[in-house]
Amino acid sequence: MQILIRALVMFAILFLIVKINGKKQIKNLTLYDYVLSITIGSIAADSIISLDTPLYDGIIALVVFGIIGYITSLISYHSHTVEEIVDGEPLVLFENDNFNYDALEDAKLSVAKVLENCRLKGCFDINELGTAILEPSGDISILLKEKNQPLTSTDLKNSFQKKCSKQTLSHLIIVDGVLNESELKKAHKSKTWLNNYLKEKKKKINNITLLTIDKNDKITMFNK
Repeated sequence: MQILIRALVMFAILFLIVKINGKKQIKNLTLYDYVLSITIGSIAADSIISLDTPLYDGIIALVVFGIIGYITSLISYHSHTVEEIVDGEPLVLFENDNFNYDALEDAKLSVAKVLENCRLKGCFDINELGTAILEPSGDISILLKEKNQPLTSTDLKNSFQKKCSKQTLSHLIIVDGVLNESELKKAHKSKTWLNNYLKEKKKKINNITLLTIDKNDKITMFNK
């Protein structure tokens, strides 16, 4: 019975904290929001189960962290500088036809993970990617090159045939210095062909961040 009462009290307080601090989807939580949420949840769970701890101690701790979250959100709303400190700044991962390796290292993201997020956004060909940005929420936003952006009603009226381009899937032959032999076979290429190509370019597999081949045998390569 005591646990039931504690659970109801904690649920009511958590509900009020969420209502006061505003609504955010899980995918939109920043690192600061995530840590604050985990801390508040842990306090609530311990206060419910730990019968040796007075209930008011847990209530005080919840209220304190709820106030901290509210004040931080309020200040961040009015101050861009504080918002950058608390939530962090966006990181440009890909721009001008190349990866920003310093940003990738700071974000602890591999090229393969960036490519995965691009595919989830509908960009299957690295040659179509204009910009990729890691947002403070952890989501990756992408902007296609102008010629590969979706058609608008204006484009359709002006020149549908001229703007229309068919998206193709490139084969990821080398990713982060690792050869994918199955993708090499799908591209109808042999290891001998690859070795000769790399020898001609004076490159080694472990020194290549990404090498792709599309259906037209167009090769795109990024060096480490």
